[in-house]
Amino acid sequence: MGSVAKKGLQQYLGQLQQHPLRTKVITAGVLSAISDIVAQKLTGIPKLQIKRLLLKVLFGAAYLGPFGHFFHIALDKFFKGKKDKKTVAKKVVLEQLTSSPWNNMLFMIYYGLVIEGRPWIHVKSKIKKEYPTVQYTAWSFWPVVGWINHQYVPLQFRVIVHSCIACFWAIFLNLRAKSVALPKG
Repeated sequence: MGSVAKKGLQQYLGQLQQHPLRTKVITAGVLSAISDIVAQKLTGIPKLQIKRLLLKVLFGAAYLGPFGHFFHIALDKFFKGKKDKKTVAKKVVLEQLTSSPWNNMLFMIYYGLVIEGRPWIHVKSKIKKEYPTVQYTAWSFWPVVGWINHQYVPLQFRVIVHSCIACFWAIFLNLRAKSVALPKG
């Protein structure tokens, strides 16, 4: 069994080296699927909602994977690949002031409009109420992840590490974004 896992990991790393963007896109899609399946089970949904699952995979693969890929490359270019503590701190601050608020806001908009099919007025109201708490929670959690990622993880693995942790974050966001009381349409 160990040799199967080892061989799978070697193949994955080979794909990551040969086709980094494609591999990150697929990984983000798969991890989005896992987080949604867990979130659906935690919220008591008795039967897996396939449409919702596919929409979450689409968000992960079409947005999160590519965004993370290009964002981390841009950060490394901007800071010339430096990993000293001062530069890592700047990367983390920049990440937390740009991509963190943007990604959380975009997810909440996507979830409300596309996944739940709610009208903009309801989505806007939900965001107004929930977004500050979501972002505050993000700022108490993600800087630590960012520090470890920028300080210790090689560039080619940063999106993968980020995506793995984001799998758990997405469960939190799913539970937070779920609209129970708002009527549809």
